[in-house]
Amino acid sequence: MSTAKSDSSITIDGVAVPVRIRRSARAKAYRLSLDHARGELRLSLPMRANLNRALGWAQGHEGWVRTQMAARPALVRLEDGTCFPLEGREFRICWIADASRTVRIEGDRLTLGGVRESVGPRVLRWLKARARVVMEEESHAMARDHGLIVASVGIGDPRSRWASCASSGAIRYSWRLILCPPHVRRATVAHELAHLLHMDHSPAFHAAHARILGEDPKPARAWLREHGSGLHRYHA
Repeated sequence: MSTAKSDSSITIDGVAVPVRIRRSARAKAYRLSLDHARGELRLSLPMRANLNRALGWAQGHEGWVRTQMAARPALVRLEDGTCFPLEGREFRICWIADASRTVRIEGDRLTLGGVRESVGPRVLRWLKARARVVMEEESHAMARDHGLIVASVGIGDPRSRWASCASSGAIRYSWRLILCPPHVRRATVAHELAHLLHMDHSPAFHAAHARILGEDPKPARAWLREHGSGLHRYHA
């Protein structure tokens, strides 16, 4: 069902904090959340709910909002000198004036030349392209091993999930999975492949997930719960 959106604000420590209002036919009560990646405070409420009352309710949660905002990871710009994780390893972006524009991995560095001001967008494009290739190869290989067929593999940047699988067999992943350790990425691939067998999260699905992965997926889920939100702080 469609969700109506608008903007308002509440006051935290005397400062007006923008609030993204979401009216939904599915909502049964007020719900306040903070998108750490966007730094966006969101208030969900039923379609016919009174907005002023909802904002008053949100204002009453000032302490919670303050705590959440303080815990929000600082955004990190991908530019010369930035350190960031790639497949679980720490890399540093190194711009070299007379180097090729092509992004290259050299030890623990990501090197490239070209226009310095465009380093961030070019590194981001490289990361997305690498993610697509790796996720596509792993998805098809793991599917073949278990007699499954993947219709297509795509890459996006969703905020609320790491991947999705349609009943058609089309799988779409967050490009940010390329930043994770390989075992976390593979567990996500196995999760989506298990949905080719069970489009739910039933015991049968979880059994298929573990069988396809070949190990217990709980450590990978725990890693994403602890570190996943931090992966959204990297931007161009």
